[in-house]
Amino acid sequence: MSGQPVLHEYAPSGNCYKIRLTAALLGIALERREYDIMKGETRTPAFLATVNANGRIPVLQIGDQFLPESNAACFWLGDGSRLVPGDRFARADMLRWMFWEQYNHEPNVATLRFWTGWIGEANLTDAQRALLPGKIEAGKAALALMDEHLAKNDWLAGGALSLADIALYAYTHVAEEGGFFALADYPAVQRWVARIEAEPGYVAMGA
Repeated sequence: MSGQPVLHEYAPSGNCYKIRLTAALLGIALERREYDIMKGETRTPAFLATVNANGRIPVLQIGDQFLPESNAACFWLGDGSRLVPGDRFARADMLRWMFWEQYNHEPNVATLRFWTGWIGEANLTDAQRALLPGKIEAGKAALALMDEHLAKNDWLAGGALSLADIALYAYTHVAEEGGFFALADYPAVQRWVARIEAEPGYVAMGA
């Protein structure tokens, strides 16, 4: 293995993309290893034994150490950089948004994208179909909260681009792929998306 960190990933995943975007914005090279989650490649005995016993990606490998969870991996890459505020409160506020992303945003916005784009609405289980209305409303509420905040602030925390913006950008900018959200309904979010995409070093999800 090279001296570069290794990203064990499924490229279409927003959780994997946020790590690639963090690295790109900081000029950090990553070695990439792809797994097809639709074929169960993260559930094999070898993956579970050597990469992540939880059977999920992304995982950032640093030497012989493995760091699961996307926002933890982003923090490892960004710690000490311009993407982590120096001010103690702003740094905690950044983490607040990153925790909120995984609890309020990703389980709704990202899940609907996956269910629609990868599983297909016709193939959902009865249990998944029953959850659709709640997830749609929760996703809309998450985007509305972001829009309200971003109408008054260019960035989510600390007055500058941070890991919080990257964590939330990953699934927000493709929210329409789920078929239930229109970003035009959230103009402040749209302007924020454009600011991130204008950042030097930015890379698109498909890159």
